[in-house]
Amino acid sequence: MSQPLPSNLPDMRVERVAAPLRHSVTENIRHAIALGHFQPGARLPERLLCEITGVSRTLVREALRQLESEGLIEVVPHRGPVVVKLTRKEASDLYRVRTELEGLAAELFAENATDLDLTRLQTALDALRAQAHSNDPLERLKTKNAFYEILISGAGNTTLGDSLRMLNSRVTVLRATSLGAEGRTEQSARELQELVDALHRRDAKDARRLAVEHVRKAASIALRTLE
Repeated sequence: MSQPLPSNLPDMRVERVAAPLRHSVTENIRHAIALGHFQPGARLPERLLCEITGVSRTLVREALRQLESEGLIEVVPHRGPVVVKLTRKEASDLYRVRTELEGLAAELFAENATDLDLTRLQTALDALRAQAHSNDPLERLKTKNAFYEILISGAGNTTLGDSLRMLNSRVTVLRATSLGAEGRTEQSARELQELVDALHRRDAKDARRLAVEHVRKAASIALRTLE
């Protein structure tokens, strides 16, 4: 018999569009973790995920394997897949590396991005600012992810991009803290505007500094919750 679905879960049903279904399932589970619907240490039963995504167990298993390879979930004997629970030391280490990589991404973007990349980045930031007072945290999360995808792409370094995506996937378990912090969305948008302004000036050094400061502020919020 199916178990009752948690009442606080978002609509995670997967749209059957051209994008591979496994990718859509993986993203939906990742978003649910980022928004705090599945807390660190929480079990991820396959049957429940099948019900709330509306896809087969095979697709759910493939998505879980992908998230396990990214370090976002782990398979615990006799419990099955669970959301990873980071220690403060592990989280601090992640943010320290993320600080360096995002600083480098900003520096390379200033040096390598096209004018079109700059326009797209500003448009993405404008969309993020418009979401500041939205009651839909999922849309805020997607909008911010879109901003970073443009930043990574414009940096023009595939290895850096792959490393940052993997790292940010592990940071997902801490995202709920920054998304829910009072006034953080508006503050984050201001910080990112300063970064984009430096990128428009092609000031690689200042862009790197501003990107580093932005990640450090996000880290301080996330790490406080683990103390």
